[in-house]
Amino acid sequence: MKKIILLAAITVFGVTANAQTTKKAVKKEPAKVETPKVDGAGMVFENETIDYGTIPHNADGKREFVFTNNGNKPLVIESTQGSCGCTVPSKPEKPIQPGEKGVIGVKYATDRVGQFTKTVTVKSNAVGQETKVITIKGNVLPDAPAEGATPTKS
Repeated sequence: MKKIILLAAITVFGVTANAQTTKKAVKKEPAKVETPKVDGAGMVFENETIDYGTIPHNADGKREFVFTNNGNKPLVIESTQGSCGCTVPSKPEKPIQPGEKGVIGVKYATDRVGQFTKTVTVKSNAVGQETKVITIKGNVLPDAPAEGATPTKS
């Protein structure tokens, strides 16, 4: 009787383990989302937020927002404006043709220590989104104390 119970338990365990392994092996492909075409100029960003993560003090603050003109007319970026003087954006000077990609550069002043969330306002001729706000965020670490330095007490 003990052998039958042991055999049944091993069989149930084996079937369960095999079923779990089979579920893990099945990998679903992410669904491809077609960018809808726009009648006029259009602007679709790959990412509307750039997260710098945690970066060292005075690190390179340059990043790029990549977008595509999903319309049927040229996209003209009229202006880009940072939410403060610590965020300096740059824009493409030439129109972005239908189906082409463009880049809006942004440089954050990483000499400012601490967490930050800043925005860039993009003005363009994109249909339905003449003004678009994109975001940068992150955390700038303070400089590490010099080796051998003793902390000061207040």
